[in-house]
Amino acid sequence: MNFLNIHYFLMVAQEHSFTRAAERLYITQQTLSAQIASIEQELGCKLFQRKIPLELTYEGRIFFNYAEEFSGRYEEMQQEFGEISGNQKGCLRIGIAYTREHALMPKILKEYQEKYPNIEIQLVEDLNDILQRKLLKGEIDLAIAGFLTPLNEVQMRDFYKEEVVLLVGKELLSQLYGDRVKQVAQKIREEKKVTPLEKCPFLMNGQKDIAGRIGRHLIAQAGFIPDIRVEGGNIETLLELCAKNMGACFSPKILAQAVLSEKQLSKMEVFHFPEDTWYWIRFAWLKQSYAQTLITHFIEITEKLCFEK
Repeated sequence: MNFLNIHYFLMVAQEHSFTRAAERLYITQQTLSAQIASIEQELGCKLFQRKIPLELTYEGRIFFNYAEEFSGRYEEMQQEFGEISGNQKGCLRIGIAYTREHALMPKILKEYQEKYPNIEIQLVEDLNDILQRKLLKGEIDLAIAGFLTPLNEVQMRDFYKEEVVLLVGKELLSQLYGDRVKQVAQKIREEKKVTPLEKCPFLMNGQKDIAGRIGRHLIAQAGFIPDIRVEGGNIETLLELCAKNMGACFSPKILAQAVLSEKQLSKMEVFHFPEDTWYWIRFAWLKQSYAQTLITHFIEITEKLCFEK
């Protein structure tokens, strides 16, 4: 048995399929089956129940735990010797919400890969709550997310405070309020409340999204039931609909600036709200992470690019 055997086994276990695992490994299914059979022969037991989808046997689950631990230690060893030799190699798995990935990652990854060309970056897109669970399970090395409470096993570092704004097309406001449009906009700015927008249609993110929750909270404070024309999980699509005057849209300010052109933004009113609706975006990683050095380098580059004048 060798590391390659174990790597193949883990891939089959993750994919629950010899076919999909072989495709990801760029080998034939026959070769992969032979590798798994050799492990089973050496251990004297079956590791998989041959059904669709593939499932681990009791013995397979035990071996899976050892294989995962061995794989992690192997990567840790590679990382440490890479640091000693000055030729860093490895893989950094970063979990981030799609909204922030779109706004932040292109510039950061370009700089990071230029400085550390032998480090592979795997981006995992998901909601904040799911990213936290994936971090605790060791499925990602670094999360860039809205961690609201501290966790014993997790090291955190503040990144930036994210502001949710409300965008409304000026044309839509004129259609709804006519000659009163300037007074309505001024009232929202002064009071920092959405109360005057009761007649306005809304384009809303889902309740699992932070911006969606904050938007619903602000509407609830205003005391009316919103006319939600579109609800969805892709804030980029909602912003494009907002630019077409189909409704008002709550969005992280950083994403609106990344998605919409200056021309589009010039045709919109952008409303801001009290700072108690802002929230911290934090870097978070396991305290015992084998990728500590890679994480540190990534954070240093990110902060330099995002905060430099």
